[in-house]
Amino acid sequence: MEYSLGIILNTLLIIVCTAIIGLFLGRFAECMTFLLCFCILRLSSGGFHLKTALACNIVTTLISTTLPSFITLSDSSLWIANLISLVIMIGFAPNPDKNVRIPTSIYPLLKLVSIAMVSSNFFLQSTVVGLGFLVQSLTIIPWTRRRTQ
Repeated sequence: MEYSLGIILNTLLIIVCTAIIGLFLGRFAECMTFLLCFCILRLSSGGFHLKTALACNIVTTLISTTLPSFITLSDSSLWIANLISLVIMIGFAPNPDKNVRIPTSIYPLLKLVSIAMVSSNFFLQSTVVGLGFLVQSLTIIPWTRRRTQ
């Protein structure tokens, strides 16, 4: 129960901090949209976890407020970002945390959902959504070699 409460409180802290900073920057909608897209894609694709909850809170809040507030992509850059995200999802999704107990039988469905979500931005053409998907897609790449024993 303590573990579950910790997850809820950490998530709430990220949402509240992102909302407050977004309001302060005058980019509330963009920051919250980025965070929503990042989180929803993360549910189906998995991804890298930081070592502590505090690090996760700080990094997620910083990314979800700075990127949509200060980065805009041209049409061609957005297409490239979408394509990179799509290729990563095709190649690596899902990449769940080792502590998550997801049956491998639903991995193909999770991959399909991840691919569909990223593909949707080819039609939406949203810089904020594209940035959220790109950042999340980078977290599923296995940057270190896994040890086989």
